[in-house]
Amino acid sequence: MYLTREIKESIFSKHGKNAKDTGSAEGQIALFTHRINHLTEHLKNNRKDFNTERSLLRMVGKRRSLLDYLKKKDITRYREIIKELGIRK
Repeated sequence: MYLTREIKESIFSKHGKNAKDTGSAEGQIALFTHRINHLTEHLKNNRKDFNTERSLLRMVGKRRSLLDYLKKKDITRYREIIKELGIRK
């Protein structure tokens, strides 16, 4: 399993307030980014996995929505998370 409990806790502790802060926008964006990177690697090996491709596109859209929300609410937090995760735009 690529996404264990320990990995989730480390992502949320690094990008949220603490390991149990799963609701913050930064934590959710970081989790989506981790999952998107994993699915991208999977699709490089399995080109005809169209269900995974669809899931990947949905996740990218959800992450984009969260980033737009964060940009509208607090531009400094938005810029920090973009720089930390290496997301374009």
